[in-house]
Amino acid sequence: MKYQHYNIPLADRMRPKTLAGFVGQEKLLRKGKILRKTIESDSVPSMIFWGPPGSGKTTLASIIAKITKGKFIKLSATSSGVKDLRKEIKNAEERKYDSQKTILFIDEIHRFNKSQQDILLPYVENGTIILIGATTENPSFEINNALLSRCRVFVLEKLTAGNIEEILKIALKNEVGGLGKLKIKIEKGCLKFLAEMSGGDARTALNALEFSVKMSTKIDNEIIKEALQKFINYDKNGEEHYNIISALHKSMRGSDADAALYWLARMLECGEDPLYIARRLVRFASEDIGIANSLALNQAVAVYQACHFIGMPECSVNLAQAVVYLAKSKKSAELYQAYQKATDDVKKYGGLPVPIHIKNAPTKLMKNLGYGKDYKYSPDFNYKEEQEYFPDELKGKKYLDF
Repeated sequence: MKYQHYNIPLADRMRPKTLAGFVGQEKLLRKGKILRKTIESDSVPSMIFWGPPGSGKTTLASIIAKITKGKFIKLSATSSGVKDLRKEIKNAEERKYDSQKTILFIDEIHRFNKSQQDILLPYVENGTIILIGATTENPSFEINNALLSRCRVFVLEKLTAGNIEEILKIALKNEVGGLGKLKIKIEKGCLKFLAEMSGGDARTALNALEFSVKMSTKIDNEIIKEALQKFINYDKNGEEHYNIISALHKSMRGSDADAALYWLARMLECGEDPLYIARRLVRFASEDIGIANSLALNQAVAVYQACHFIGMPECSVNLAQAVVYLAKSKKSAELYQAYQKATDDVKKYGGLPVPIHIKNAPTKLMKNLGYGKDYKYSPDFNYKEEQEYFPDELKGKKYLDF
């Protein structure tokens, strides 16, 4: 029997609907533990699930959605904003008048900035919403103290290889959304190998298994390796996405073209949007190269256009060209640092007045008021005039060393 294509990935199809079907996190979910009690009694407080990718944060939230008697709303901080929050809070207030609870699940909650998190605070406090936030980052650093103090934090541990192997076996037997109807032959030790190579991430393991089955119903370690190259440790909306783009940026900054090529390939092979990478290269060209090589920006902009014109996979070599060029180029952060100093002065001094001699004077009144008076037109002085362009408070200021 051939593989049946689904619009929903295997990892999502295999999410358990009950606590009994949930694998892993025994310390949190065994009988008598506070989290299990609150879920089973439909009395969940506002809480934060903190754990690595694929450890079960979203799955636990979906189980709560099945058990709770309230309305369950799911948002992602990577794709939602203030407008979405206000809309859901308004709906929650209406439900509150009808004595109906609202559980608001926010995935990647650490991606919300302080002002976005502040919006939630009064509604968590007055019970309009029960907040469940999921994060891969330490809540102590990423969640506002006021909001954090009103939530219980539950720490989810990385799944063991044994946990993941058990999850894979369930998927292989399941005939509804799983792979149970297929005649799959798996070499001895393959599931254990996949479980160990998935880094504690059940989603990675399940998606790699599904990708393997698409390639062949006879699975061995080589097919598993090929599948893992596409999925292992990469989530375009998660922590590893930002870790790898950071690795690419820092490899280029350190002039290691080989390492930069590796991180580029890692992103592209995992399905990253090439235009996202190209935009980061445009930024890099000014931030880390700047005036040391004015052609770097031209290269970066050109590769963005190339990616836009031809797309993947053809534009991969264009990106590789730009990455190597930028990595090997002479570097200078002086432009970036100078701009930072200028912005510091803007924040420090506020809106300082423009010196009157360089103000625009389009009307007679403005001329009579002295706008533009005594301005020295640079070409008349062979561009060597002595003239002050700064506000009085910043006279003689130097941001650049040349």
